[in-house]
Amino acid sequence: MTLERADIEKIAHLARLQIDAEDIPLYARNLSGILELVEQMNRVDTTGVEPMAHPLEMAQRLRRDEVTETNQRARFQRIAPQVEAGLYLVPKVIE
Repeated sequence: MTLERADIEKIAHLARLQIDAEDIPLYARNLSGILELVEQMNRVDTTGVEPMAHPLEMAQRLRRDEVTETNQRARFQRIAPQVEAGLYLVPKVIE
């Protein structure tokens, strides 16, 4: 897929990027190359390949789940703008 000058200008506009006119051919070549790579990867037959969450087959090192900080809830609620029944009150954002 080859991108034209108009495509690059539209992409730049949508991304709210200002690019110099003399750089447009370079952007067109680079972005076209990326899109060609994606097309090439889409053509690869992945039948029978199980999706992976991570490319390395290893287990995560886990740490013990224990509290390491002191409870400062009362202190933080004293300095909060509004608190009621132990809850922080915030302004309504959605009508």
